[in-house]
Amino acid sequence: MYLTKNSKSPFYQIVYLKNGKLTTKSTKKKLKSEALKVLSEFQKLLESEIKFKKISLSSFEKEYCGYLSRTKTDSYLRSVRLSFRMLIKFTGNLLLTQISPKLIDQFITNTFKRSESAALLYYRTLKAAFNKAIDWEYIKINPFNKVNVPKVKTKNPVFITNDEFNLILNAVKEEFLRDFYITAFHTGMRAGELCNLEWNAVNLSERIITVKNTAEFTTKSKKERIIPINDTLYFVLKRRVPKIRTLNSERDYVFYRIKGVKLTVDYVSKKFKKAVRLVKLNDNIKLHSLRHSFASQLVQRGVNIYVVQQLLGHADYKTSQIYSHLQPQNLFDAVQKIGTVNNK
Repeated sequence: MYLTKNSKSPFYQIVYLKNGKLTTKSTKKKLKSEALKVLSEFQKLLESEIKFKKISLSSFEKEYCGYLSRTKTDSYLRSVRLSFRMLIKFTGNLLLTQISPKLIDQFITNTFKRSESAALLYYRTLKAAFNKAIDWEYIKINPFNKVNVPKVKTKNPVFITNDEFNLILNAVKEEFLRDFYITAFHTGMRAGELCNLEWNAVNLSERIITVKNTAEFTTKSKKERIIPINDTLYFVLKRRVPKIRTLNSERDYVFYRIKGVKLTVDYVSKKFKKAVRLVKLNDNIKLHSLRHSFASQLVQRGVNIYVVQQLLGHADYKTSQIYSHLQPQNLFDAVQKIGTVNNK
């Protein structure tokens, strides 16, 4: 909301939003000092007319998570619930209208001192939640918009070699888990995508996997993508093809412990971590490292970063760029090329 003046009227005009559109209203004042008083009174009048519903943080969390459960993964829901729980622990179960930018700044700063990654997670998930609160007319402004995003130290993603991957596989007893991890290593698919993978998305004759959005699962980017099946993966999947397809009442999951019952990300992640520790590899290696390893191997073999982006399903190619600097040898080779040119 602000004042303006045009050639059509001698009076200052108030410019403000009404139903999402810019609207003007005459102050009927020629002097700016007098027009500012009218502007102040008009702003107070508008604010008094807006009556926001009163709702506490805990009640909003319950409603918001119910809304998210239709489209988001269980993992994302857990992160949202954790973020709300930590905010309520810090502020108390206040009304949404009582949450100020100062309070949020204190919460994020306090968390950042303890854990940089936690501060970033809470900021990202809660900011999205408060944006929805505006849509639902619980609050007028998002207090997170006036708080700076904490800057987290950039860390190179952990990736593993083929030899290390084979060591991990040898420590996994269950064949369906070994197949699960091999598929992750050779496709770069997220754990949630693999847990939800059904045979109707696997085309062995054309050698492609389609990462689909379904009524029960939505990809992180909300976009479907196609991933080619290489020779190693082809024989793994071909061996897993069911001789008898399941009934319509059952889900035809590619990977399962119990036929028709989906694996959970938590289960496959813990099993992978257990195997990593059994063979005494870097404890920072986790299931998501298989995705990093897939991407880094592509980049090391000269695959265009935009192709890597499409295979991984990244919405922004900048996310994929982190893989182009994983090997110090690449930097050495690049500098050596300059030296070679200068010596000619």
